[in-house]
Amino acid sequence: MTTLELLQQARAAKSAMALADTNTKNAALLAMADALEARAGAILAANELDLEAAKGAVSDVMLDRLALSETRIQGMAAGVREVAALPDPAGEVLSRVERPNGLVIEKTAVPMGVITIIYESRPNVTSDAAALALKAGSACVLRCGKEAHRSAAAIVEALKEGLTSAGLPAGALGLVEDTSRASANELMTASGYVDLLIPRGGAGLIRACVENATVPVIETGTGICHIYVDKDADQDMALDILENAKCSRPSVCNAAEVCLVHRDIAAEFLPKFRKRMVDDRAAAGKPPVELRLDAAAAKIVDGTPAGEEDFDTEFLDYIMAVKVVDSAEGAVAHIAAHSTGHSESIVTANVETARKFLRGVDSAAVYWNASTRFTDGGEFGLGCEMGISTQRLHARGPMGLRELCSYKYVITGAGQIR
Repeated sequence: MTTLELLQQARAAKSAMALADTNTKNAALLAMADALEARAGAILAANELDLEAAKGAVSDVMLDRLALSETRIQGMAAGVREVAALPDPAGEVLSRVERPNGLVIEKTAVPMGVITIIYESRPNVTSDAAALALKAGSACVLRCGKEAHRSAAAIVEALKEGLTSAGLPAGALGLVEDTSRASANELMTASGYVDLLIPRGGAGLIRACVENATVPVIETGTGICHIYVDKDADQDMALDILENAKCSRPSVCNAAEVCLVHRDIAAEFLPKFRKRMVDDRAAAGKPPVELRLDAAAAKIVDGTPAGEEDFDTEFLDYIMAVKVVDSAEGAVAHIAAHSTGHSESIVTANVETARKFLRGVDSAAVYWNASTRFTDGGEFGLGCEMGISTQRLHARGPMGLRELCSYKYVITGAGQIR
C-alpha cells in the first residue's frame, strides 16, 4: 500500500476514532496488548531478521535499542494496558465560563485527527505511539527506520488485530512500507491529511522535519543532558546519579552526555569519578566510559581531550564530556549555551543553590539530586509517551495523552445575539 493510500485510510477513519467512546477504545487497547503477547513468537522472529541485517552496520548500543525479547514485548503490552487504564482526555472540559449574558463557554479537549510519527530503530515506539494516539481518539500513521521495519510490521499486524476486534476501523493504524527518505518527505508535506507530525529520533531527523514540514510539527527528542556536581554535593550520591544517568541505557535521549563539576571540588571529585566510570566498570567487565575532558579536567585526570564539538554532541554511547566550572552560575550559563532543552540535573545539599539552578535552567525537565533518566512518560505517571518535547509551544517534556489533544470552544446559549 502506498503512503498516500495509508493517509487516505487514516483520514477516512479519524471520524470514527473521534466518536469512539472510552469503553470501546479501552477494549481495543486491551485486545492489542493481548495480541502482542500472543504473537510474540512472530515478532521476535521478525526482530531477529532486523538484528542480523543491522549487525556490522550500527553500534552495539544501537543494536540494543533495536533488540526485542520476551520481556520487552511483555513490557510493551504492559505499556498499552497502562494507557487503557488512564483517563480519556477526549471530551474533557478544560475550563468553563458563564458570561454575564448567559452564554456558557466550555473549552473542551478534542482529538488531533491524524497523527503521524517518524521514528528510527526502536520497535517499542510502535506500540507506545499507536496506543497513545488511539486512546486520544486519533488515527495513527507510523513510519519507522529501515533497521526496524520487519519488527514494526509484525507489531502493527498484532495491534491491528486487537483494534479491529473491538469494532474500530483498521485504517486507523498504518505503517508506511517505504523506508526511503521520499516517504518521510511525503508525510512532512501531506497537508490536508496530517494534523500533527511527531519526529522521534536523532538530531538529523528532527532538523529535517522542522525545516521541511508543511504540516504541524512538535519537536522532540535530542538530549544533550547535563549533570552539574556542585561544591556542596554529596559526592557518593553524585557518583551514583552520574553512573545511572550515563550507563543504565546510554542510547536513549534522557541519558546524560555532559558532567559539569565545580572547581572547588574538582581535584577531589574527578579522580573518584574516573575510578567509578572507567576503572571500576572495566574491572567488573562492564563497558567503561570514555571521558572527553576540557583543559581544566585534563590536568586532574587522564582521558581524551575534548574537541570543539564534544559539548554539543548527543553521544548515545559510553562517552561523556567533562568540564570544570567556577560556580553554579557558570554551570547554568554553559547549559544555556549547549543544551537542547531536554533534561538537566544539579547535585547539591545547598537549598539556595539548587533553587537558583532550577529557576535559571530553561529545559523541559530540571532535577535536583536525581538522575535525568527519569524523564519518561511512564516514570512521570503518564503511561508510555509519544516523545519528549523540547519546545515550548503546546507540549513540553514527556508527551502523554493530554498533549495529543487539541481543544475547541463549545458555547451554549438561549437565543443570545450580539
